[in-house]
Amino acid sequence: MRYISTRGQAPALNFEDVLLAGLATDGGLYVPECLPRFTQEEIASWAGLPYHELAFRVMRPFVAGSIPDADFKKILEETYGVFSHNAVAPLRQLNGNEWVLELFHGPTLAFKDFALQLLGRLLDYTLEKRGERVVIVGATSGDTGSAAIEGCKHCENVDIFILHPHNRVSEVQRRQMTTIFGENIHNIAIEGNFDDCQEMVKNSFADQSFLKGTRLVAVNSINWARIMAQIVYYFHAALQLGGPARSVSFSVPTGNFGDIFAGYLARNMGLPINQLIVATNRNDILHRFMSGNQYVKETLHATLSPSMDIMVSSNFERLLFDLHGRNGAAIAGLMDNFKQGGGFSVEQERWTEARKLFDSLAVDDAQTCETIAEVFEQTGEVLDPHTAIGVKAARECRRSLDIPMVILGTAHPVKFPDAVEKAGVGKALELPAHLSDLFEREERCTVLPNDLKAVQAFVSQHGNRGKPL
Repeated sequence: MRYISTRGQAPALNFEDVLLAGLATDGGLYVPECLPRFTQEEIASWAGLPYHELAFRVMRPFVAGSIPDADFKKILEETYGVFSHNAVAPLRQLNGNEWVLELFHGPTLAFKDFALQLLGRLLDYTLEKRGERVVIVGATSGDTGSAAIEGCKHCENVDIFILHPHNRVSEVQRRQMTTIFGENIHNIAIEGNFDDCQEMVKNSFADQSFLKGTRLVAVNSINWARIMAQIVYYFHAALQLGGPARSVSFSVPTGNFGDIFAGYLARNMGLPINQLIVATNRNDILHRFMSGNQYVKETLHATLSPSMDIMVSSNFERLLFDLHGRNGAAIAGLMDNFKQGGGFSVEQERWTEARKLFDSLAVDDAQTCETIAEVFEQTGEVLDPHTAIGVKAARECRRSLDIPMVILGTAHPVKFPDAVEKAGVGKALELPAHLSDLFEREERCTVLPNDLKAVQAFVSQHGNRGKPL
């Protein structure tokens, strides 16, 4: 399997090199040169497989030539063996043909564990084989950071620096990051918003001279391995609901477009998906594109669903690449227009093509709370605010009541007590046993200004397990 850049000017790489590269040298994102496709009979034969075995079938083509089958199977078994539910990603029925796919049974109670538990093990495997050491600089709007730290904390050849927007993540999210200590773990609170953090990461990839020769690796969903791992649970959910003999639709809470892009890939790989719904909050750049062909940056607002407080959706570039016939020059031009002018539209026929599959809805905080209260009253289930947005969007945008609708349950509600409390849900939420003392644990975090040079100086000074790079 070879991977190419969405901007067309970087060399094609194999999986191992893409894993370590993150962004392409031309600023683009890596995608497979040719997507694998499975027959309906092949997909049907996977029904009843344990999650890690299904993951092997779905992801094997992406790592072909880089990781032997036996090694990859072992990595996957270890990855999903740490999840607290035997089904790994169980489905919970809300009503007749509406389901929540619970993606929060991993160590950090969020869907990011599916990819980042795997990414940590893939990095360990690859770096050990190559005898290399790397630096991770990642940006998080809340969940990626803790999942990355949890997934990579035991990696012998990795130093981790996670940037989060100061005072713009929930307390549980923050503590899940700042209470894990290690010589190779560094939490940085940036006096800005998530887009500022994400921009710093991208700029650091563009010029890595501050690392003095050490390689930078991405844990954000710009890293192809993140997307690859998320494809699996679309197949998993569909197989539980009669797929591939019947179509399934999905409503996906998303800010960076990575999770829903994985669903788009699952469909292109042969899974019958009828509809993908982009569910977002007040920071609605994706909804404005899907509903009106306007991809325009506006002011970023803090909401009750902080993991989607994103205005620049990195992975959207991967969809645009396909919509433009995989023309790297066209994408480079669009991204340059966006950087210079803050927005763009695409040609009408390309937007119309996207609308054949995608619908969207922006849900504000009041509607989010109303949905949490409504679902609790109907079912006794407590939703986190991101999942509630997914439910609201599913109910507003659904094209067919006959086709099962799966809402991706992206996080455990205990991570967002403010939203649950504002929704008026009286049910007490308790942290699971492994996090029961979270609020008593010591925290360690460095607050830095919204300044790229200050962040890069900190990384340079504290890399290599506390020894300057």
